[in-house]
Amino acid sequence: MPGREPRAFDYAWLKGQAHHLAGQPWQAPSQNLPPPVAALDWDQYQAIRFRPDHTLWRDEERHLQLRFFHLGLFYREPVRLYEVADGRARELAYDPGMFDYGRSGLDGGALPADLGFAGFRLHFHTDPERDVAAFLGASYFRAVGQEMQYGLSARGLAVDCGLPRAEEFPRFTAFWFERPAKNADRLVVYALLDSPSITGAYRFEIHPAAVLTMEVDAALYPRKAIERLGIAPLTSMYQTGENDRRMANDWRPEIHDSDGLALHTGSGEWIWRPLANPAQLRFNAYQDASPRGFGLLQRDRDFANYQDDGVFYERRPDLWVEPRGDWGRGAVQLVEIPTPDETLDNIVAFWNPAEPVVPGKELLYAYRLHWGSRTPAQPPLARVVATRSGIGGIIGQPRRYFSWRFAVDFAGGELPRIASDVKVEAVIEASSGKLEITSARPLAAVSGYRAMFDLRPAEGSTAPVNLRLHLTAGGRRISETWLYQWTPPEAAEQRRALQAEG
Repeated sequence: MPGREPRAFDYAWLKGQAHHLAGQPWQAPSQNLPPPVAALDWDQYQAIRFRPDHTLWRDEERHLQLRFFHLGLFYREPVRLYEVADGRARELAYDPGMFDYGRSGLDGGALPADLGFAGFRLHFHTDPERDVAAFLGASYFRAVGQEMQYGLSARGLAVDCGLPRAEEFPRFTAFWFERPAKNADRLVVYALLDSPSITGAYRFEIHPAAVLTMEVDAALYPRKAIERLGIAPLTSMYQTGENDRRMANDWRPEIHDSDGLALHTGSGEWIWRPLANPAQLRFNAYQDASPRGFGLLQRDRDFANYQDDGVFYERRPDLWVEPRGDWGRGAVQLVEIPTPDETLDNIVAFWNPAEPVVPGKELLYAYRLHWGSRTPAQPPLARVVATRSGIGGIIGQPRRYFSWRFAVDFAGGELPRIASDVKVEAVIEASSGKLEITSARPLAAVSGYRAMFDLRPAEGSTAPVNLRLHLTAGGRRISETWLYQWTPPEAAEQRRALQAEG
């Protein structure tokens, strides 16, 4: 693959470059695409294929190989790509001959020689035709574990996500790939990040495996004060599921890439927060110090609950963030955005440091990303395996007022081994309203327990209610903590629900 004159490169140089860039006025990226490329629609763009015989390192029979994405559709700003060997970086030149344009309508011979690339994907020798990681668009990237099924995404950084103004999307403007040894099982990638508010230098060490891992080091340099900085942001989709049927207008029972946010706090508490598709944007912050991990997970792995034999939601990977070093004080923040269907990602989770982000500082973060179905997000305690809700009250008896029923199923931990004479109790808290008909009883179907309760909201209130629940046995905590936020419906809707049950 032809290249340009090599120059010295290492991570220290890249950090210096990012630091220098932060002191300069931001330059908007060029979107000056040739008109035929700019006009590509979805089907036309998908018709463009990278030619396997142009795969980087293919002729060297290395375990790790790279293919590149063409510009077009949503990907309008070129990124620069470099190969690093013996401490020197050589730019990888775009060549229309790398691509099969199929039915895209593009004539490769008419495209400019310096058009550039949109991103890249990583292939591993165990399945050379299917990629295991891809970096494409702004600072987005994805990866897969042994299931070989893409799902949620990560980002390099989030800026002002969930605020009542336009979010800023930093972008990776260049990547450097260290040429791996022939039998190497991991790839080192460097990236330069830029945006109006901040620059950054990143180092990724990517290790494909049953659970793919990425060791990430980030050095960040703010150009200006940032109100809400998101470290290690994760982006997913939740349309409908067993706990939230607001948009259950599809023939499939559940549609989501992730069904919950998991937290392992600095104090050692394990928390499970089911996701939802709210009627209005919803923002929650979970304060912590020195977090041990957080992630967006797909706990429900049963095909019967999705019935989708095209995109296989039950195979979607979990993504777990494991901080390396002490991240100090801050909060894991969760943004849930209304979505009408599965084509729009509407869930974002990230770490927000408590310390103000101001120009002139160097912010250093290191963490490990785990992609797959068996990440370290496995609490030793009983864990939540289902959350369901519906109208409250006692079946067969008139309902004199509106209440809402919650049923939370726990499995694992010591639940399968608990003797029948041991009292298991549900410890439940609500920020407002009244708790009624509380119980915890064995559930043989999951070899666990089901906690149930009704919540009667405060009269006339439609303010969100925060709920907290865990199980105890003999006074000992035996489960992770279930957190939930529920918004009571308007009074007219409450009356309709009672009349329908009437």
